[in-house]
Amino acid sequence: MSGVDGLKVAVIGAGSRSFGPSIVRDMLLSDALHEGPLDIRLMDVVERHAVETRDYARAVAARLGRKSGIEATTRLEEAVDGASIVVSAIEVNRFLYWSQDFHIPRKHGFRQVFGENGGPGGIFHALRNMGPTVEIARAMERLCPEALLLNFTNPEHKLCEAVTRLTSIRCVGLCHGYFMGLRQIADMLGVPEENLEALACGINHFTWFQSIRDKSTGEDLYPLLRQRDAEGDLLHDWHEIGLGRILFRRFGLWPSPAANHYGEYIRWAEEFVASELQFFYDPAEGHPWHTGHIPDFVYSLSHPVTERPLVREKTTARPPDPNGDLRPSGELAVPIMEAMTCDDRRLMEAVNVPNRGAIPNLPDETVVEVPAMVDREGIHPCRMEPLPEAIACLLRVQASIQQLVVEAYAEQSRQKLLQAVLLDPVVDSYRRAVEMVDEMLSLQAELLPRFR
Repeated sequence: MSGVDGLKVAVIGAGSRSFGPSIVRDMLLSDALHEGPLDIRLMDVVERHAVETRDYARAVAARLGRKSGIEATTRLEEAVDGASIVVSAIEVNRFLYWSQDFHIPRKHGFRQVFGENGGPGGIFHALRNMGPTVEIARAMERLCPEALLLNFTNPEHKLCEAVTRLTSIRCVGLCHGYFMGLRQIADMLGVPEENLEALACGINHFTWFQSIRDKSTGEDLYPLLRQRDAEGDLLHDWHEIGLGRILFRRFGLWPSPAANHYGEYIRWAEEFVASELQFFYDPAEGHPWHTGHIPDFVYSLSHPVTERPLVREKTTARPPDPNGDLRPSGELAVPIMEAMTCDDRRLMEAVNVPNRGAIPNLPDETVVEVPAMVDREGIHPCRMEPLPEAIACLLRVQASIQQLVVEAYAEQSRQKLLQAVLLDPVVDSYRRAVEMVDEMLSLQAELLPRFR
């Protein structure tokens, strides 16, 4: 890929409020990507969403004086045909199905924390998004086999593993969780983030900082972090890092990104995470998947989410404002594009790729999150130190679950789906696990494989 020859980028799920406009804005802000022609194809299955993002992108391009080609489509093949890079950020009826992922396993007694990337809910979240994600990769095999797939869709590790195990497409998962952990460490140490040089690895939403140093002096800051933790109030920023500080004390490394994420992978995490509010509703008034009234998704209790008026004004989702601030999002998609197309070798703090020895004591084919060097030749994961055995053990269980979920999808195997569920740390009953799987397969049948 060459910035001089031009770059064609397909954004699948362009209507995503989380990633669509921000990735487009990052591309338009990049001088490096405009050294040659930049062609942006915005695809969404909902035409209105694709058009809104196209209109936003064209307005931003005009404001910046860019001559980029920007088109919208609802056809996947049209978007990816001849693409250099494909960016995926997809989700179907997000909050409706997330509310099921959260409540149905808990109804059957499985006290999962979040149900997005881990826990039984995370398994079904993965299976719903696995079909569309593999479909994107299959279209790329036909129409742009040398292109790179940059995936933002969760669960990152399970979806990227499906692509790398089931197709020939190079796939990299991207997430900003590393930077959340770095901010926590900076807060604990009382120093600016930019003063820190840190390396972390693990699996998505469950990474561990192997080194934390002062960028200017090279000083190891882990001793100071241990001192600050030991002396500090344990309730400080409890919802975000209370569990993390316990993990740090018992397992020796600082985890990332936050308690409500890595708590998904730990059987005893609920003692530290007040999760009942995530999708709160009154069941006596009917379940959201029956009434269509989707409860609020409460991401974090660190903000005053309960301090709201009794009667709130009704609001509707608005298209992004092209006259707003034009600042980079901080996501790594465009820095990767710049490094690969403009001969600009860079360190990317966190990419999700097949392990292949990057973390020596985890399976080779497991998709892990590690730092990587990126240049014109591709993405080169950094080789990390072996993780402490207790941490590696936690991650190996998840590696087996990831593999089984991918095999369950590919083989349409209810047997392997049940195996993955029964391996999950929060599942403590065979009978209730079978009942939960049956209910989830029924509720989400239109988006799941036809399991045998």
